[in-house]
Amino acid sequence: MSVGASVTTGVHDAAWFEGLVRAHGTAVHRYLLRRVGAAGRDEAEDLAADVLTVAWRRRDDVPDGAELPWLYRTAGFVLANHRRKGRPVPVAEVPDEIDDADPAVLVVEDAQVRAALAALSARDRQVLLLHAWEGLTGAALAEVLGVGRGGADAALSRARARLREVWATLDA
Repeated sequence: MSVGASVTTGVHDAAWFEGLVRAHGTAVHRYLLRRVGAAGRDEAEDLAADVLTVAWRRRDDVPDGAELPWLYRTAGFVLANHRRKGRPVPVAEVPDEIDDADPAVLVVEDAQVRAALAALSARDRQVLLLHAWEGLTGAALAEVLGVGRGGADAALSRARARLREVWATLDA
């Protein structure tokens, strides 16, 4: 925020936040669940609540029209901090329970998918998961990665090529 800018516009109020949680709370939870694994459901709920807490505290920084990419980027930071701490963060429950038959949950339990993803670099894995699991493309993917649109497109292309190579090796 620049010096002299208003502290709050009134647009990002409690009603805005409730809408944000309803619209994106489940997506943030799934994003985190995919990264901590099915055994970490409680951990994913705690982390999702932490991301939403950051969104409330920094609500004036959340860009209109790009809320979900901002939340995913924030979730990446929250998860990295959590892993550095090595201990759970106790916070309130996240709305909307995840269905055990949800394809997003099932893929986390697929051993070959996990092996292929584990063989990739952290950056390639991040790019692929943001695209395939979170559905981000173009400008939204670039926003989360903190690069330009061309950089995001190139990163996705390289990550796909490396995944094809890893998958072929696993199939052999």
